[in-house]
Amino acid sequence: MSAVNDLRKTIAALRAPNGCPWDQVQTHATLTRCLIDEASELLDTIDRLDMPHMREELGDVLMQVVFHAQLAEEAGHFDLEAVAAEANDKLVRRHPHVFGDGAKIGTPDDVIVKWEQIKAQEKKNGPAQSGVFKELPPRLPALMFAEAVWKQIEKKALPADGVVDVAQIKALGAQLDEATLGKILFEITAAARAKGLDPEGALRLHATQVMRDVEARLASTSA
Repeated sequence: MSAVNDLRKTIAALRAPNGCPWDQVQTHATLTRCLIDEASELLDTIDRLDMPHMREELGDVLMQVVFHAQLAEEAGHFDLEAVAAEANDKLVRRHPHVFGDGAKIGTPDDVIVKWEQIKAQEKKNGPAQSGVFKELPPRLPALMFAEAVWKQIEKKALPADGVVDVAQIKALGAQLDEATLGKILFEITAAARAKGLDPEGALRLHATQVMRDVEARLASTSA
């Protein structure tokens, strides 16, 4: 029995009537944040070439894939085998120079050109493109990162006052509701775009700096 099949059976057992209460109530939608978190942690191990931790984080990402496949199987849509089969078929189809006519492609750039040509000929899945807006990734990892940094500051009562304006954060939070927050975030993002700034990168850099400054303050007080 393969380890992947063992993982599939474990997740199925967690979802079963006598399984885990948390796993039983999860949906595709509730698991999206978990998937983003795990993918972000994997990217961190790749950046650091931390191979032992990369193995662990790849497993966590695989766990998310298997979980989503289990939910789909329970609903009668598809299973993990179908997911793997589709991925394999796509790889074979988009590499005719390896699995097809044997025509050699000279460079990695040539491979990308051929890949895009084949991709353009394939049937598109999902909703059709509509309106004037280009399809965009719907997630904002930098927001989640900044939120996670602040969550840790609050949870661990870290000395952040002076690094960030804690009083201002609390005062602003008291005035916010979801609609107001969305409006402010959109306007800041649009203003950044108008100024030629990258709001995603700016937020990630600032949140990282907050982490470093708080860590430095902790180090100096414990020295």
